[in-house]
Amino acid sequence: MPSKIADHSIKISVDRGGSFTDVHASWPAGSDGEQGEGGAELKEVIVKLLSVHDHYPDAPREGVRRVLEIATGEEFPRDSQLPVDKIASIRLSTTVATNALLERQGAKHALLITKGFGDLLQIGNQSRPKIFELDIKRPSVLYSDVVEVDERVTLMGYTSDPKRAERAVVFTEDGKVEKHYDDEELPEGEVVRGMSGEAVRIIKKVDEEAVRKDLQKLYDDGYRSLAIVLIHAFTFPDHERQIASIAESIGFKYISASSSSLPMIRMVARGTSTTVDAYLTPVLQKYLDGFFAGFDPSLRETNTAEAPQATTAEEAKKTTSVEFMRSDGGLTDVRGFSGLKSILSGPAGGVVGFAQTSWEEGGQAVIGLDMGGTSTDVSRFDGTHETVFETTTAGVTVQSPQLNINTVASGGGSCLKFRNGLFVVGPDSVGSNPGPACYRKGGQPAITDANLVLGRLVTAYFPKIFGEKEDEGLDEEASLKALEKLREQVNEETGKNLSTDEVAWGFIKVANESMCRPIRSLTEARGYDASKHILAAFGGAGGQHACAIASTLGIKTILVHRYSSILSAYGMALAERVFERQEPSSETWSDSSAPRLKERLSALGKEVHSELERQGFTTDHIEIHPYLNCRYNGTDSALMIHEPEEGESFDQAFAKAYKQEFSFSMPNVDIIVDDVRVRGVGKSFDSLGDSVFTEAKKLDFKAVDREPSSEGKDQKQKSKCAEKASVYFEEKGRVEVPVFLLERLEAGDLIEGPAMVLDGTQTLVIDPEAKAKITSKHVMIELS
Repeated sequence: MPSKIADHSIKISVDRGGSFTDVHASWPAGSDGEQGEGGAELKEVIVKLLSVHDHYPDAPREGVRRVLEIATGEEFPRDSQLPVDKIASIRLSTTVATNALLERQGAKHALLITKGFGDLLQIGNQSRPKIFELDIKRPSVLYSDVVEVDERVTLMGYTSDPKRAERAVVFTEDGKVEKHYDDEELPEGEVVRGMSGEAVRIIKKVDEEAVRKDLQKLYDDGYRSLAIVLIHAFTFPDHERQIASIAESIGFKYISASSSSLPMIRMVARGTSTTVDAYLTPVLQKYLDGFFAGFDPSLRETNTAEAPQATTAEEAKKTTSVEFMRSDGGLTDVRGFSGLKSILSGPAGGVVGFAQTSWEEGGQAVIGLDMGGTSTDVSRFDGTHETVFETTTAGVTVQSPQLNINTVASGGGSCLKFRNGLFVVGPDSVGSNPGPACYRKGGQPAITDANLVLGRLVTAYFPKIFGEKEDEGLDEEASLKALEKLREQVNEETGKNLSTDEVAWGFIKVANESMCRPIRSLTEARGYDASKHILAAFGGAGGQHACAIASTLGIKTILVHRYSSILSAYGMALAERVFERQEPSSETWSDSSAPRLKERLSALGKEVHSELERQGFTTDHIEIHPYLNCRYNGTDSALMIHEPEEGESFDQAFAKAYKQEFSFSMPNVDIIVDDVRVRGVGKSFDSLGDSVFTEAKKLDFKAVDREPSSEGKDQKQKSKCAEKASVYFEEKGRVEVPVFLLERLEAGDLIEGPAMVLDGTQTLVIDPEAKAKITSKHVMIELS
């Protein structure tokens, strides 16, 4: 019988990965749609499905369809448009833009740039990451055509600290030129005050007729996407806006202007970032159009850039919102989502998830290990999200706020090969179609096959989503044949006599070491001791490798959330809505400039606060985070500094952060403030309750029986130990270990290794000499 679900009560979060798509959904537990006692009881479900399958065109939409069927008890055909009246929100993360950049499958677009700079982005910054390589291969530029715009402006000086320049202009409060610093005559050309406070001299204005002619030719040649990058547009955006207006009148659909997408100094990084935006946004929009097409038209109508915005929280509750995970770990609506903001959309949800569930105020820093089907993402959290503002992805330098995530091509679907006498794992992946050999589609051997052969996966409890009818489990025989073939190759080429288990474990060791490298880069390479961290393992394959990786790094505590296999989706359910404002600056930090900078931060903070209030957040659920982007004068390395605690100034916080990052500071050098930035956060919840560490201290842990009951099927079903399985460990070889089902375990249970803990979507391997403590939401593994 269909369940009665209140309108706009189901909250759905979907993470589309390279191999699997994970879905988390919740709604009030009461059958009438009302929350349970205390307003906190929720019904939660998780769904895991292949990202690519012949039976459905779009995995996220298919995940939503399955959630609706579970929640309402009704059937919704796969080819029908899904209703949205019961859905409160859909939160999405996607790797569509990332994959388009990696595979160079973005949109055809043209670059409009200041005359004389047509080759600037092709020349780049001349970096040589592989300095001894003789055959230098530079990645190709993303744009297909270049138009040089005959315009030019130049910077004349600085208003707040004229000693920094030979020539400077002083402005009155209303922005008019008061005098020239050295009392000389001003050069020809109109002088205006830029957004950064600098004096901008307009040497040559835009010739609208010439620009219109060039744009019309591009349009006639089939271009619909443009990147506009003019010199000094970060402080003087008028010319870019003028060109964008002409392009809109002609009919261009996607226009990325550097002054709006990234109002920061450094023309090369700003330019490449803008071309990335113009390259990826059309691909992203095409994907979103396909997603919206699977739902009632009202979903698209209320979630487009042109749709009227809700003006009150009550209005917002009566519509179904679609939100997207940005690369910086914040949620945004369609207006704030673009190709540039979505490059790390996929893994960002997992970072938010482990940060919210695994860190305790005043406790140890946490390393997040997100091992999925295609790759493994590693990040670090110590009270604040580590954000970087310039990264290189697929050879393209991007300047945009992103979570500091290191990725290695080592996942459950990474291909296994023996080449030149070496065990090789990845970087190529079998994906989800055809997938590993055990997926019943004739795929190549992968890490998943090695784990299956070693007994680290139990087919009876693995999701039955394979085969022609999506109702079969893993094919253990196919994995065994694939690894046996590799064993024959290894033994033939090396003259050894390794067993299939030893060969499979060899590949696992290579994969584990590959995953340790980015962890060391985030910790030891930056002055942190990796062993003094907690490891939060998640992703579909994280639990199978966590103990071995922690042991290699000297880490003693591992946390695995009950939703760890879909933590990226669950993290989006916990994520916060984000709205940002950023403006360029040209100030030198000093006693006189500090009040002006703080005043600018305050003004931006009020704008951000008002926007979040309009989106339905009350003042007690809004946090304002001010930042200054600082660098030492004469250097190129800027750090974004959060407003420090009382008693510490921005310059002190910058010096401390600079020394941590580069191992030295320059106390006698001026600090330049390049940008002022305010990040507003709309919190969707007050608290998740006690941390796992607080809860663990209150529990009296007792070891559970390691033997399954043998008194008949009914008794066996009640036993916490479901069965025994043969699992390979390097030190012990094959060992019979107890298999525990997570849903049968209770808070306070203690499991001594070796053992396995699993549910329908994840498998945890507890190594010998380790023990697992069960809490209400986590499995806490302690290594001796």
